[in-house]
Amino acid sequence: MKNYRITVNGTAYDVAVEELGAGTTPATPVAAPVAAPSAPAPATAPAASGAAGSIKVAAPMPGKILAIKANNGQAVKKGEVIMILEAMKMENEITAPEDGTVASINVGVGDSVESGDTLATLN
Repeated sequence: MKNYRITVNGTAYDVAVEELGAGTTPATPVAAPVAAPSAPAPATAPAASGAAGSIKVAAPMPGKILAIKANNGQAVKKGEVIMILEAMKMENEITAPEDGTVASINVGVGDSVESGDTLATLN
């Protein structure tokens, strides 16, 4: 056995570590069984303004819509800001994934969104 003193967040801990010799096999950890995850409840989609486009712009994380920078029918270039999403006290720019025309804006200012929700669509 080897003894060590480890300090974590200002608290000292004395630990003993067993030293394995040559030819000794370390114990294999056994994983605890994991319960199957339950299916998430289906999210209700907000009412879309206009017809949906073929290119979906999804929320990368949960948050709140602070501003919408593009309008229906507006041409956008790849990387152009479509809206601002606040998540964890930070403003995140939601950009167009490719060149196109905004077909629908599916959220409004002040709406809370979950990760993966469709925020807008492009054609």
